[in-house]
Amino acid sequence: MKGLILSGGKGTRLRPFTYTGAKQLVPVGNKPVLFYAIENLVQAGITDIGIVVGDTRDQIKAAVGDGSRFGAQVTYIHQDEPRGLAHGVKVAEDYLGEERFVLFLGDNFLRDGIIPLVERFRNEQMNCLIVLTKVKHPQEFGIAECINGKPIRLVEKPRKPKSDLALVGVYMFDHHIFEAVDSIKPSTRGELEITDAIQYLIDSGRAVCAQELQGGWIDTGKMEDILEANRLVLEVIEERIEGHVDQTSTIQGKVVLERGAEVINSVIRGPVAIGERTRIINSYIGPFSSIYHDCVIKNSEIEHSIILENSCIEDIEHRIDYSLIGRYVEVTKSPMKPKAYKLVLGDHSKVGIL
Repeated sequence: MKGLILSGGKGTRLRPFTYTGAKQLVPVGNKPVLFYAIENLVQAGITDIGIVVGDTRDQIKAAVGDGSRFGAQVTYIHQDEPRGLAHGVKVAEDYLGEERFVLFLGDNFLRDGIIPLVERFRNEQMNCLIVLTKVKHPQEFGIAECINGKPIRLVEKPRKPKSDLALVGVYMFDHHIFEAVDSIKPSTRGELEITDAIQYLIDSGRAVCAQELQGGWIDTGKMEDILEANRLVLEVIEERIEGHVDQTSTIQGKVVLERGAEVINSVIRGPVAIGERTRIINSYIGPFSSIYHDCVIKNSEIEHSIILENSCIEDIEHRIDYSLIGRYVEVTKSPMKPKAYKLVLGDHSKVGIL
């Protein structure tokens, strides 16, 4: 089997972060979301992996390389414009050939991996396996209607859902999917929908099976979802202290402190992940926080947040909570008079002020 990861989307729901960076490279537990997808495939024995890339291809290639660091061989497949998930499959047809494959959306996060799903697809006679999970707002997802566990109808973001079973961003196909993709037309969104392609397989009498997911799944397309995925990762981290902690600091709970990181006169209350060369000085870092590499946190408090690389937070009087702070960001207390908020914010930014 081969793996196919779609990483060509524009990430409009995560702006302003995705104006300058690939959404698949936003870190969860101090590891880019895309890396979890690659690791899930390799753990399931799939090491020949194609990655569909678009405008952010250079960033993706720089981060992933040839795949050897994951024990995989990666092939990059260019998509000139994101035109739907089924279009992503279509542009990879030459790479995939006649092989069965796993389609994995690069911004999806499955904490418990895909080994049982891949084993079922390998061992049973079927043309397609879809993975489902119950959701609170089914109108926001592709939805499957099933009878006795067998999918009979798939609808993309229905206005009036007849089911609460959403399609997880992991699919398994054999070569019949290419006939399906070539037979469907663009939706009203102008995209080739994977739900329409799978519906074609169902209507054509192909063996399409479904399995409900056991374990955590998150589509990390929004800030709230990234913070939730970060929480799920940190819940199960193993403590590892490779950086320096001075005698006046306190470490409580499970904490990962990477090499070159420093904790000085501070309290770290896990689960927390702190990246390489990050310095925590006279500060408090609370549970479910990930501080990426080369950051400085000084005289401040942070909890349930993600801070991306090369950012600096200093002398903030109130705790920063439930926040996602981007790369090369500076948040400092201004000495200027009169007292005022001085902000430089990009499009689609959100700020809550006490």
